[in-house]
Amino acid sequence: MPLPVRRTAQKGSLMTSTLLRRSGTIGAAVVLVSIALIGCGDSGTPQAPGAGNATDAGAYDKIITSGPVASEAAIAASPWAQAVKDRGFLQRGGTDTGPLFSLKDPATGRVTGFDAGLSQMLAHYITGKTDVANLEKLTITTVDTRETLLQNGTVDTVIATYTITPERAQKVDFAGPYYQSGDAIMVAADNDSIKSVDDLHGKNIATESNSTAALALQQTVPDAKVTLFQTDEECVAAVQQGRVDAYVLDQGILISDASTNDKVKVVGEPFTQEPYGIGLPMGQGGAKQFVNDFLTKIFQSGDWQKLWEATIGTIVSGDAPAPPTIGSVPGS
Repeated sequence: MPLPVRRTAQKGSLMTSTLLRRSGTIGAAVVLVSIALIGCGDSGTPQAPGAGNATDAGAYDKIITSGPVASEAAIAASPWAQAVKDRGFLQRGGTDTGPLFSLKDPATGRVTGFDAGLSQMLAHYITGKTDVANLEKLTITTVDTRETLLQNGTVDTVIATYTITPERAQKVDFAGPYYQSGDAIMVAADNDSIKSVDDLHGKNIATESNSTAALALQQTVPDAKVTLFQTDEECVAAVQQGRVDAYVLDQGILISDASTNDKVKVVGEPFTQEPYGIGLPMGQGGAKQFVNDFLTKIFQSGDWQKLWEATIGTIVSGDAPAPPTIGSVPGS
């Protein structure tokens, strides 16, 4: 039976509720959500700054700093990890505009969320430091720049709802997967004509350039007109302004967008599998094995689940899904 999932939108906006369904995919649980207007609620879990309507920076920081710390031997065995420890912080490629995953609080400058927290927990694992605000430094990336910034050494890692694919794995290494998502559909809040991928035939659909969704649309609804934009924000704006009928991308990203915007909603169920991985420089310094060992530890200790509850779980209620199986998808 589906479990109830509730989210409280920004102050002054409609209260919405979603439904959660889990299905096993390659040893992982996939969160499946369709949004409906039926009430408001509270998951009761600590909320990350910038997520939902509450801010509990202390609870969020405690989750990060209660995570494991690598042994000196483990650090010494990985030149990549040793370089991060010597520097004193992790240089992450990602975004600061994604609610639930990586969002900057304009009042404090703090970046929090599931992806941000995973990066901060990894930095804590390497450095042992507890000043969460300074565990990582963020370089903004797009779908077009992620591989380049890893290849030229600008960033140590990319943690940014980054789907593992065999093609990308020819350019960079992927640890994980650490989360399972799938392509879903966003429409305007008053659009009741599109409810599933079957309703996208012949429609004008937005997605991000170089995203896996562009290929998925070509394969699934070849008669649709696909309009490519550089950023998530541009795609959401196109839906709101009626310039496109729908926006297709990873469900995790669309849910985070809709959680703070009552002018759009997410409909239907994911029609692809999108395993998120931690991008790393290819073949460099034992990085992949080191980060996979880190993921294994936080999966087993429950720290991954605590981070999920404090971020994604503030919108999706119920127990945290089971973490994906490391190395379970092509390219990982």
